[in-house]
Amino acid sequence: MLFSHVVLAQTEAGDWLVDGKPRSAQVVEVSPKEIQLTNGLIRRSFYLTPNLVCFDFANLVSGEQLLRTVMPEARVILDGVEYQVGGTLDLKERGFFKKEWLSQISSSDHNFQYQGYQVSEIAPLFPSKSQFWTSQEKGGKGKKVSFSYSHPKFPGLNLSVHYEIYDDLPLIGKYLTLENKGPNSVHINQVVHEILGTVEEESAVVGSAEQMKKPHQLYVESDFAFNNSMNAELSNQASHWKQDSSYTSQVNYNYQTPSTLEVYPEKGIGIDLAPNGSFRSIRSYELVLDSYDRERNGLARRKMYRALTPWAMQNPIFMHLVSKNDEQVKTAIDQCVATGYEALILSFGSHINMEDESPENIARWKSLADYAHERGIKIGGYSLFSSRSIGPETDVISPVTGKPGGAFFGNAPCMGSQWGLDYLSKLKKFYTETGFDIFENDGPYPGDVCASTSHPGHKGLQDSQWTQINLQKGLYQWMNGKGIYINAPDWYFLDGTHKIAMGYREVNFALPRERQKILNRQNIYDATWEKTPSMGWGFVPLTAYHGGGADAVLEPLKDHLDDYRQLMMQYYGAGIQACYRGPRLYDTEETKATVIEVIDWYKRYRDILNADIIRLRRADGRDWDGWIHVDPVGKQKGLIMLFNPTSEAIKKDISIPLYYTGLSEEASIREREGSPKSYPLNRAYEASVAVVIPAKGYTWLVVE
Repeated sequence: MLFSHVVLAQTEAGDWLVDGKPRSAQVVEVSPKEIQLTNGLIRRSFYLTPNLVCFDFANLVSGEQLLRTVMPEARVILDGVEYQVGGTLDLKERGFFKKEWLSQISSSDHNFQYQGYQVSEIAPLFPSKSQFWTSQEKGGKGKKVSFSYSHPKFPGLNLSVHYEIYDDLPLIGKYLTLENKGPNSVHINQVVHEILGTVEEESAVVGSAEQMKKPHQLYVESDFAFNNSMNAELSNQASHWKQDSSYTSQVNYNYQTPSTLEVYPEKGIGIDLAPNGSFRSIRSYELVLDSYDRERNGLARRKMYRALTPWAMQNPIFMHLVSKNDEQVKTAIDQCVATGYEALILSFGSHINMEDESPENIARWKSLADYAHERGIKIGGYSLFSSRSIGPETDVISPVTGKPGGAFFGNAPCMGSQWGLDYLSKLKKFYTETGFDIFENDGPYPGDVCASTSHPGHKGLQDSQWTQINLQKGLYQWMNGKGIYINAPDWYFLDGTHKIAMGYREVNFALPRERQKILNRQNIYDATWEKTPSMGWGFVPLTAYHGGGADAVLEPLKDHLDDYRQLMMQYYGAGIQACYRGPRLYDTEETKATVIEVIDWYKRYRDILNADIIRLRRADGRDWDGWIHVDPVGKQKGLIMLFNPTSEAIKKDISIPLYYTGLSEEASIREREGSPKSYPLNRAYEASVAVVIPAKGYTWLVVE
């Protein structure tokens, strides 16, 4: 199994991922000169005079220190001039730090000067409303500390650095705000709100920063994310690991060790902060990890998302309808009612147009929304943004050519153009007046810059990225506050979206069904290392998608019931909603009964199926594969899904890892709805279970 000495040592004092013990965040005044943020899992310490510095960031689980040296609290460029925030230390040694060196803190008049701090409770990121089934209603709690600074060159400008430490998580958030109470506008060129001199991961004598490992203890995520990778690390556009040439005792001869973390938007801010205006930087989160184990670190990430983005724990059962007329919409709604589905999304290629503001169009879709709501069904639709061209006066302008083109998708509209601003307005009007419940946004803002100087939503190239992404954030947060559920193919969870694709190659859904089943299970296995089940969606082509022959689709459904059932069981057995894309959910009474059977099963085990996944064996077509959901505080501690891709029944003893169920001595396990049996756990917290998995089939086991 996968348990390091770190995990086993934790079991003696308790493991925060398993034991459910409260670990409350605290702000401790150690002395008039020093305060600490701590929750028993991590600690961050600040020395306040003569100007504030952070000198300590500790992993209290492993006992390790994350900082090798002291860095400025932040760095800002205002009106073209760079300023550091807080105190500085001109140290000869930057490979380690001793507390007595704090006496050497200096505070240049050029720096922003520390004024004081305030403590408060962590508040939600923005108003959020839930109207769908969810595994979690509320987000994490904790303490917030706001350090205020001023500068004589900017009278009336209040700069604050905010820290948030969460209960029960080794997690700290950080961001910077500016409030302009002065008489003059201030141009914000750039804001670097986090600078950490971190302990290096390795000592490589030669090698570039790109080749060397980043510190494994610190996972950093921010709300400045885009690139359509459907992956958090690749979407993170704000974390920059840098070298420190002043760290002259590092082993790397060319000072290339990636030992400094800075968080900022690479292309800058580029906006003017008017009198009485306010600004908030990127918001970043630092999750401290205690292991090299990928599963354990993935569980920590998922627990972080449950605290930061509780809206993403909503997980409605929905169909993806391809419609040509209103009657098909009504028929699909009726089929959702009959089978236990909860929502309907009009897919791409359907006859919905949310950009049509005509009274006739609004009335039409309001009538259909009313029809759905009267029957207890939520309804939503699809809208495309970036991967299309509107026209030369609205598309993003390349800074290289001065013409449209060169965007992430080749040509794309600028969110700050008049068309883009109208697009946002039209969507808000459509949702307000029709009562639609779900928004599926394809090709959302992917980080395009725009060199136009005539678009009303931005002034030019320098502010184009910052203003465009904040326009999109505003739409998503407005929708989330109204209870509208958002599917978007990019990592906008921190800005209010609810679900993203697990990651896929679209043409794979044109492959034969036998191949799709195995590839889908591989996708589930690979995409749930960091995502909770509710955060990802899959795909089932009921009708042709990206080509493919009759062996790729499920229609006529009655002719492919075994495949239809297994595809549903794979996804629902992972707690993942798939886009069942086609004109209907069933075509015969037998098909209808099959869908009802699976949906009833899913709802019976819904709580545990929405719990986190631990991987058992990846699908390879050669032997069994599967996963286990774990919930140490739930009624069911685990639910195991096992699949057999071969043409022969598999009979064997399988070792099931149960550490993250919270069980330590024995487990009660039953197969399907059978009688439970008691199984002792070995020293690796495993139970050896004899199973029979039918040929080309599946089974499941429940742990209680």
